[in-house]
Amino acid sequence: MSTPQIDSKEFRNALGQFATGVTVITTLDKDGNKAGMTVNSFSSVSLEPMLVLWSLAKTAKTYDAFNETERFAIHVLNSDQQAISNQFASRGSDRFENIEFTEGHGGVPVLQDYSAVFQCEIEARYEGGDHIIMVGRVVDFDNKCRPPLIFHAGQYADLDLPVAV
Repeated sequence: MSTPQIDSKEFRNALGQFATGVTVITTLDKDGNKAGMTVNSFSSVSLEPMLVLWSLAKTAKTYDAFNETERFAIHVLNSDQQAISNQFASRGSDRFENIEFTEGHGGVPVLQDYSAVFQCEIEARYEGGDHIIMVGRVVDFDNKCRPPLIFHAGQYADLDLPVAV
């Protein structure tokens, strides 16, 4: 029985029909340098213990930094942070340029502005095709209850959502 040929671009377009939030994930590499990237593959895993996951492309510029770290911070961006999302998605030089942050758990950069942030320690890494699936144990979090930045069908989307309190 032969497997039907699937067009990868069409597959990606179909996946894009699932609206997601947008996150920026930050860490320190093994030399203590800041690293960060925009990610929309974030999901909750478990409440007890508190676990979250995201996936990292093996071709990502920050692959080594994240694959070798033991800590990271996941920032759920708010609806006013499209420029931050674009900056951390860029192939430019310093993704932290003009970004306000503090040092979080283990010195990991924590952005000043976000809808929610989850500071994590690595729980597990799993092979996932052309990605590594990163599972983090949440050691601290904060929720500012701001409307999230949404991504749908390859572009930012504006949804009128009530803000949870």
